[in-house]
Amino acid sequence: MRAAIAAALVYLAFALPASAYDAEAGRQKAASCAVCHGPGGNSTNPTVPSVAGQWNDYVVLALFQFRAKHRPSPIMDPQAARLTDDDLGNLAAYYSSQPKWKPIRQSSPAALEKGPALAHDKRCMQCHTPTLAGQDSVPRIAGQHIQFLTEQLKAFRTGNRGDIDGNMTSIASTLSDADIATLADYISGLSAP
Repeated sequence: MRAAIAAALVYLAFALPASAYDAEAGRQKAASCAVCHGPGGNSTNPTVPSVAGQWNDYVVLALFQFRAKHRPSPIMDPQAARLTDDDLGNLAAYYSSQPKWKPIRQSSPAALEKGPALAHDKRCMQCHTPTLAGQDSVPRIAGQHIQFLTEQLKAFRTGNRGDIDGNMTSIASTLSDADIATLADYISGLSAP
């Protein structure tokens, strides 16, 4: 099953370059997304991620995971079920072209003290890059909502969040509640290029 999903993702991500998709069509399709993700993908809901300026390949991957029910979500499943492959590409072209979100909070002094070493020790920077700005199909997490980050890390830890290669589930399984609180606090206050 994982091999089939991985093959489909490779096809979707690389069959056509992002420039082949229509950001304007994506903007029009995103009108219903704004209810939760906010105008232009800047969420004000602490449990919903901002997606403005997110990596094109990651947006395609996330939407594909929701559509394939590899990342179950009672809110996203019905939304993604209606999306065609072109819709995935168009939405990704639109959201990736938007200005990146800015953090809405500052990390606590304790998180600023402990967070960098913990993020390094747990290898967050290996995939998400040293600035946690993400790359390609790995999401930008710097400045994301603290509540969303907390919920996602806990879901990875329990195996309740879809994980294509198992890396996040494996790493999150080693996190204590205190580790998750520190990482979410630290990451949510970061600005990334």
